Amino acid sequence: MGMKGHWLITRRSFLKRAAGAAGAVAAFPTIVPSTVFGQNAPNNRINIGLIGMGLMMGSHLNKSVRSDDTQVVAVCDVDRGRLEKAKNTVESGYAKQKDSGSYKGCAAYHEFEQLLGRDDIDAVFIATPDHWHAPISVMAMRRGKDVYVQKPMTLTIKEGRIMSDVAKQYGRILQVGSQQRSERAFRKAVQIVRNGLIGKVHTIYTNLGEFPPPQTLPEEPIPDGFDYDRWLGPTPWYPYNRKRVEGNYGGGWRCFWDYGSRKNGDWGAHHFDIIQWALGMDDSGPVEFIPKGYEGTEYQTHIYADGAKVLRNHPVKNKQMIQFVGEKGEVLVSRGDRLETTPAELKETSFGPEEETLSDVPAGYKGVWVYVSNQHEENWIECVKTRKQPICPAEIGHRTATICHLSGIAERLKRPIKWDPVKEEILGDPEASRWMDRPRRAPYIYI
Repeated sequence: MGMKGHWLITRRSFLKRAAGAAGAVAAFPTIVPSTVFGQNAPNNRINIGLIGMGLMMGSHLNKSVRSDDTQVVAVCDVDRGRLEKAKNTVESGYAKQKDSGSYKGCAAYHEFEQLLGRDDIDAVFIATPDHWHAPISVMAMRRGKDVYVQKPMTLTIKEGRIMSDVAKQYGRILQVGSQQRSERAFRKAVQIVRNGLIGKVHTIYTNLGEFPPPQTLPEEPIPDGFDYDRWLGPTPWYPYNRKRVEGNYGGGWRCFWDYGSRKNGDWGAHHFDIIQWALGMDDSGPVEFIPKGYEGTEYQTHIYADGAKVLRNHPVKNKQMIQFVGEKGEVLVSRGDRLETTPAELKETSFGPEEETLSDVPAGYKGVWVYVSNQHEENWIECVKTRKQPICPAEIGHRTATICHLSGIAERLKRPIKWDPVKEEILGDPEASRWMDRPRRAPYIYI
């Protein structure tokens, strides 16, 4: 079909038609004509659903309500108080944008299945605890919705392979919330390393911090309006305690192995991701994982096939987050646009125009070009419209999460693990291999 006649269809019908049959990735155009989306008309915005209204969703909610490209039409949470607060925040935000000063158009759902059952929702933000990421993401993609999911992408290695395969099969745009890829200093550090300016990298130090050990907690009454059984979902049942379910930056549920890989899945999902990017290993990974304390090993370590070693919680110079040590120099980088290099002049190296976007390579560029994104959520929205891949798609998220999970498995078993990143198999250790997935508690068996 020619372009004539395409201008009259809505954005939503265009995306649904493009999704077509499962696996019809070729049906997606390289770019969607801007006229399909109208001039910021509400009915031509991307209809968004928000799932998991805790700490991490706050930024997504506020940005989505302010954006001309998105319309938040539904929110979902297992906590009634949080759910009502989120609905009110959305509606009051839109009310301020209207001459009438009023707005009622955001649905509130206790169960994510109901939200995902709506045909008019195009995409979802998922900011639940880690153990719900994969089930909700897979269901969303199978129902034709694009996904932004917080890091780490999964609870298990098997879940990651499923998510990446489903994203490809259904032609969905999935962005993992590894937002450091969309920060200038981290991108510059990666460009310096990838272009060989510090020579072969042999050692990387990164600081993840530590959580307190998991605790055995006394039972407390379940608060009114909180569906604790659904919060636990596919994970094992334990008596309710506030410290088990709360989300906070000092730990909360992240302290427990049942819901993630502790610090490996927390800050490791950010820093290991940048290290993967810098080493050009986005489609692969390390080959060995050694836990702290094994035969005197001072720091948790993982090793790549070329010998490069990553040491967790080894002191990093100048309190930086990541330190790359190469044969000819060093790169140190952190949030807050903190970038240092040795030699110092490497920091000033130009790698092309900063205004370049997505994966487009500037004409005549001869070096190793890295994907440029300056705003992580906006990058995803742009890719939902154009159907290009975002800066951190499912396969990249899966490979980074795999490092988090294998590091956790080695720590729990107190012995090294050999890993084949091509076959995605743990070698010679059947007991460790069983941890590549976990049993799921009925009735929350979705994948």
